[in-house]
Amino acid sequence: MLMPGSGAREKRDTQRAMSHENVEIVEATIDALNRGDVEAVIADAAPDFEFDFSRSIGPRRGVFGLDEVREFWDYFAGTFESVRIEPHEFIDAGEYVIVPWTAHMVGRDGIQVQARTTWTWTIREGAVVRLCMYQERAEALEAAGLSE
Repeated sequence: MLMPGSGAREKRDTQRAMSHENVEIVEATIDALNRGDVEAVIADAAPDFEFDFSRSIGPRRGVFGLDEVREFWDYFAGTFESVRIEPHEFIDAGEYVIVPWTAHMVGRDGIQVQARTTWTWTIREGAVVRLCMYQERAEALEAAGLSE
């Protein structure tokens, strides 16, 4: 027997569960990045996946499709001896997961670099459709319809 209003509660519970799954997808992606496993990084990517690195201040910026991600990663990883991502938090915003992080990198000559950026994953039906890098946390939040 259904109680009045139970449909709305079930919808909220389903949305909450899907949103939690989105965070788990992002956590697994970051783990794969830290292992240097590009195949695992793109395992949950949609066929029309878009990697938006247009806000980068580095030499390699633009918007890349799924086929270009491997080449991008090879270029990026080839620049560094090691790369480790340290997420600061996972902001669950429905189909968006916002993650401010620090990337710890060691260059080929042993020079250590740290870069703080915020990334927004857009996930629909369990597939990552977009990954976008922002220089500022506030920009990423605003893009997801949130504010500080």
